[in-house]
Amino acid sequence: MALELDPRKTALVMIDLQKGILGAPRAPHSVEDVLARNITIARALKAAGGLIVPVRVDFGPGGSLAPKGLIDAEPLPALPDNFAELRPEVLALEPDLIVTKRQWGAFHGTELDLALRRHGITTVLLTGVATNFGVESTAREGWSLDYNMVVVEDACSTFSAEWHGFSVTAILPRVSRLRSTAEVLAALETAA
Repeated sequence: MALELDPRKTALVMIDLQKGILGAPRAPHSVEDVLARNITIARALKAAGGLIVPVRVDFGPGGSLAPKGLIDAEPLPALPDNFAELRPEVLALEPDLIVTKRQWGAFHGTELDLALRRHGITTVLLTGVATNFGVESTAREGWSLDYNMVVVEDACSTFSAEWHGFSVTAILPRVSRLRSTAEVLAALETAA
């Protein structure tokens, strides 16, 4: 099914395009490819009248604001001081709103839902790192809040191609539509 977008009712929500997350290799799409695709989509959407919303994760000093539930995985290591700083390329877009989250998903405990509703947003283009953590969690939350979620598959990446593949084949099609950067750009061009 062809993607149709009303740019004035569409927001690009970019997950964790920050120094501490993008400082290591990602798969299946490289950090630089993901960043470049995000910038291209953001510029096109902004020119068409859409909303640009980067989201960053910041667990606070010493992880003091991270979720406290018991887990089997190792706790977070000490994070560098610049962990939560957005990449300069993202800040150069002059975003409409920057959201700080304290967990994987961008809706719970943040102003994202209220801000999107007040701007009349019904469709969320979702991108970023990591596909099976922040992106997937945000897609699940947004779908539960009745947004039309569109995950831009080649503008996302994670720790391995296998993890990315499981998310985009088994989970994300149940809470969103999956499209490529080219499909999103074509839909924005058609809308213009």
